[in-house]
Amino acid sequence: QRAENGDFNWIIPNKFIAFSGPHSRSKIENGYPHHAPEAYFPYFRQHKVTTIIRLNKKLYDAKRFTDAGFEHFDLFFADGSTPSDTIVKRFLNICENAEGVIAVHCKAGLGRTGTLIACYIMKHYRMTAAETIAWIRINRPGSVIGPQQHFLMDKQAELWTEGDIFRAKLKRNHKIAVTRILSGVDDISINNTRNRRTIQKDIELYSDDDETNCLTQGDKLRALKSKRQAKAPTASPLAWLLAMLVSTLCSIVIWWIVCGSLLPSLLFCLDGLRT
Repeated sequence: QRAENGDFNWIIPNKFIAFSGPHSRSKIENGYPHHAPEAYFPYFRQHKVTTIIRLNKKLYDAKRFTDAGFEHFDLFFADGSTPSDTIVKRFLNICENAEGVIAVHCKAGLGRTGTLIACYIMKHYRMTAAETIAWIRINRPGSVIGPQQHFLMDKQAELWTEGDIFRAKLKRNHKIAVTRILSGVDDISINNTRNRRTIQKDIELYSDDDETNCLTQGDKLRALKSKRQAKAPTASPLAWLLAMLVSTLCSIVIWWIVCGSLLPSLLFCLDGLRT
C-alpha cells in the first residue's frame, strides 16, 4: 500500500487490484512518488494481471501496457463524481469477460476506482452498499468519497437484480450445455467473451479535457495519504530500551509480590504437611 511501493491493494483476491494512477515516468512530486507503467509489470505478471482499466485523464501512453501484453481500457469520468450507467455497464462487461486479474486506477485509486469495483461486488456477491464500502475501505482506506456513497446506495437494488439475472443465465447455459453433451453433441462452444475490438469501437461519451493540471481531489487524497505514511510511528532504539526497562521492572514487582505474600503461605503449608 505504501506510495513508494506502487500504492496498490488487493480488493478481491485473484480478481481486483486498486492502484494509484501511473505517470509517464517515475518521479517524486510534492513528496509523493509517481511510478511509470513499467514499474508495475513484474508484480502484475507474477500475479496474473491481464487487464488495466484507467478512469482518469491520460497521464501515460496506454501502448506501454498493451505492448507488454496487457489489455487496456479507458472509462473516464470526472474526479469526485459518479459514473454514468454506460460507464458502469462497460466496466462490468469488461470485468465479467476478463480472463485474469483486473487492475483498476484513477488518479489516487480511491474514489472512482472504489466506486466501480463496488458495483461489481454488489452485483456478483450481493453485498449491501454499506457492506461493500466497508470492505473496500478495510482493504484500501479512503476509498469511495462523498456523493459516491449515495450513488452506491441508490444502485444497490438495480445491481442485485442484474446479478440475479446474470447468475440465472449462467445456470441456464450450464444446464443446456450438459443436456447437449449427454445427447451426444460434442461440438458445443459456450463463449461469452466479448471481442476487445468491439468494445474499443464503442462511442466515447466522455472527455478528460476537464480534468486539468490543477490540484484535483485525487491530488489532495494522495498528499494526505503520503503525509500519514510519513508520520507513521517507528520504534526508535531509545523507545525500545524504555519498553524493555518497563517490562523488566514490572516483572520484578510481580516477583516481589509473589515472594512477599504467597511464598510464606506455601512454606507454612509445607511445614504443616511435614508435622
